[in-house]
Amino acid sequence: MKRFTAASLAAITSITAAQNSTNFNTTINGTFSTTGSRNVRYDTGTYGPPVEEFHYYYNQWPIGLAASSTGRVFACYTRGAYSYTLGEIVNQTAEAPYPSLELNTPQGGLYTTTNGIQFGSNDQTTFISVQALYITPDDTLWVLDTGRPTINESQAPSMPYAAPGGPKLVAINLSNNSIARTYTFPPNVHYPDSYMNDLRFDMRPNVTESGGGIAYIVDSSNEGRTGFIMVDLATGESWRQLSQHPSTLRTYADVPSYNGIPFYFRQSGSSLGFQQEGLDGAELSLYGNVMYYSPLTSDYLYSIETTYLRANPKNDTLSAKRAFDNVKTLGERGGNANGFSSDSLGNIYMLMPTENAIYIYNDTTLQAKPYVRDPRIIWPDSANVGFDGYIYFNINQLPYQPDWNDSVDGRQYPGLILRSKLPDGASKNMILGPSTNTT
Repeated sequence: MKRFTAASLAAITSITAAQNSTNFNTTINGTFSTTGSRNVRYDTGTYGPPVEEFHYYYNQWPIGLAASSTGRVFACYTRGAYSYTLGEIVNQTAEAPYPSLELNTPQGGLYTTTNGIQFGSNDQTTFISVQALYITPDDTLWVLDTGRPTINESQAPSMPYAAPGGPKLVAINLSNNSIARTYTFPPNVHYPDSYMNDLRFDMRPNVTESGGGIAYIVDSSNEGRTGFIMVDLATGESWRQLSQHPSTLRTYADVPSYNGIPFYFRQSGSSLGFQQEGLDGAELSLYGNVMYYSPLTSDYLYSIETTYLRANPKNDTLSAKRAFDNVKTLGERGGNANGFSSDSLGNIYMLMPTENAIYIYNDTTLQAKPYVRDPRIIWPDSANVGFDGYIYFNINQLPYQPDWNDSVDGRQYPGLILRSKLPDGASKNMILGPSTNTT
């Protein structure tokens, strides 16, 4: 029998005290309860503020969402067979095409075939397959169209290459529901195998020489040419940084677990594989001077000062080298992460599909900390900190989609928009602080 000395008992007491200190949030965020006559401890699967069911999806599985200052909520859906790819929430259980079904219908179809090779539509005037949404403080809805729909979803799925003109960033004026401007990309910025995944904005006039603000777009290309795409919103000029930097690439042979089940990529017509997606989550710091980001398949969080992303290679031949040299590794965070969001207190919210949770990173604590966990969080796909002091996040059960499971659809309607109250009176990060133009 093992005998415990006074010293070893003191050490155990010390460890126990440390584990129950406020640094571990065991009181506020404890996931445990007890049951039965012997008080058997079990994991409740929950912690953090209450999670509210805000909206139910019954017709199409969502990807992105955005909430306006007036309470309007929009959703998007990556498209194969769906009738529309951009919608507005009209009540608790329904959405409608936005701004109209006509603007969701490319005249020549979603794709064409040339010499046996599929290419997405090059229609600049309609939406092809929208991946992400964002609403800036001026009440503009920004729509990110990949131009790459999914073909033959129920058989051996494929994704056409992008055709110039199809991938685009579209600004919609919510006051009159009209398209204000459309940005497209040259072939040396957006490649045929690019896949624009998410976007963020800094609208302050002094972050670019043109004074019109800047968009940061994530290219998560499954084919491997990952990186950031920047757009000068005044001139329309775009450029890339961190292309195929190791911090943007997928992790080799990553096997995450979703809901306790090890995940392998099972696609009809292909052998057993692994999730291919690289750079995914990205969010600006409180003052817009730092970009936090990570690949979907990585447990590591990275950052870079945005001055290195804003540097246009056309004007600075060493800009790519400077960007590569100034990436910071912030360490592991406790699991894979999907979309990011942020608030007015500098919190970076990281959606954790492997944990059915949302974690927070803050550059003051330099740690990933628990925010909310709930059994209903079955693949949180995108999040939006609203103007009303809530964080909204889409739930779409993505690991059970047919594209990842030999064409078997294991999802069960409804999908969800969930929301939780932000901590400590936080609100939307407006990025209103000072900045210096160093482009």
